[in-house]
Amino acid sequence: MTILDMNVFNNLKDSTGADFILELLSAFFEDAENQMEQMRTSMATQDVETFRRAAHSLKSNAATFGAMELSSLARELETMARNENLEAGNRLEDLKDAFEKVKIMLNELR
Repeated sequence: MTILDMNVFNNLKDSTGADFILELLSAFFEDAENQMEQMRTSMATQDVETFRRAAHSLKSNAATFGAMELSSLARELETMARNENLEAGNRLEDLKDAFEKVKIMLNELR
């Protein structure tokens, strides 16, 4: 699976404009980091619903930018939480790694 679907990203950039995409990227980076932190915290406290909501938001936001691998990992974690299973093992680390790759790629496209 590709880290970034350039068609999705370019369509977003074309529809929002080159200037506004920079604001959207900043908001996405900040939100994604907050959502991953919420997931770590809610995993520790076994708060399934907060974990699920954070994974859902991250999944949707990542897909908006064409970050399909990140979106797919978040979807997997959202499904686990929906099944009331927070035994994610190292999946949160995988999610963080995928986010870092996306962030690097998106920053290069600024």
